[in-house]
Amino acid sequence: MNARTFLISTAFLTLSVVSTAAQTELTVYTAFEAEFLERYAAAFNKEHPDIKINWVRDSTGVVTAKLLAEKNNPKADVVWSLAASSLNLLKSEGMLEAYAPKGVEALDVRFVDTDTPPTWVGLNAWAAAICFNTVEAARHGLPTPRTWADLTRPEFAGHVVMPNPASSGTGFLDVSAWLQMWGGDAWDFMDKLHANIASYTHSGSKPCKMAASGETVAGISFDFRGAKAKTDGAPIEVIIPEEGIGWDMEAAAIIAGTPNLEAAKTLLDWSITPAAMAEYNQAYAILAIPGLSRPIPNYPANVEAKMIRNDFEWAATSRKSILEEWSKRYDTKSEPRT
Repeated sequence: MNARTFLISTAFLTLSVVSTAAQTELTVYTAFEAEFLERYAAAFNKEHPDIKINWVRDSTGVVTAKLLAEKNNPKADVVWSLAASSLNLLKSEGMLEAYAPKGVEALDVRFVDTDTPPTWVGLNAWAAAICFNTVEAARHGLPTPRTWADLTRPEFAGHVVMPNPASSGTGFLDVSAWLQMWGGDAWDFMDKLHANIASYTHSGSKPCKMAASGETVAGISFDFRGAKAKTDGAPIEVIIPEEGIGWDMEAAAIIAGTPNLEAAKTLLDWSITPAAMAEYNQAYAILAIPGLSRPIPNYPANVEAKMIRNDFEWAATSRKSILEEWSKRYDTKSEPRT
């Protein structure tokens, strides 16, 4: 029987499944929520016990920056769960190995890179949402917001938390979506929103967790985190703003030049199987393979209808300038990095 060890540190997480047979080791960079890693790796190793995964886990922005910094001396073999906008940036830098995983034809075309063969494939999607604490709102006499603009009303001053787009993929999908929807006027909106922001977090899930625990009234976060918090009993409403919402997909790719190419291909093949989709569906409602998703309790009904037509290529090429402008304007309210 396999013995499993699970070691977590601030930025480095390793899960190993020890087998009596010789194993190939893969260093896998990921932005998966830490709570899911053990289950995902166990499901993969059930079918492929000969491959040991060493995880390096952090938020989307941190993982993206780390990969770019290592461009000339890559440490990762595979990226398993990073925003498609980030993978498009890595693609533009020539850092990804083109590969069409087995079964790629079953994926929704939105979840496959446009190159042939593709350099990345999507796994599932997550979208913006507001986690709104109804108990705290009543205590402060605050109305339920139905639009992004509602969060800029004076009465919300100090009662809104959102992710920093430089460190959080959720924060970046918010900002890039607002810019795609409203152009230059988005900066005017963000100026007004900034006036009401209590802090910018370095985690996309933290604002929702804060709303769920009553630390803030409104946490700009993402869909399934809100649904989970509500299912767990938090007094929140999960709101999908009427103007439209940003979204991104968790995607996977092979790092060019990996010495473990065959094992990397095996992991990428498995990452888009129905078995993998069943694992993702424990938290995500929108999967890369159409028709496999089962309902998630308390998941908002109108998410897909409000998802914007997202230009991932634009988001990738504009990322640097967007983050520079955002940081210049708003970074003073970011929480300290730990």
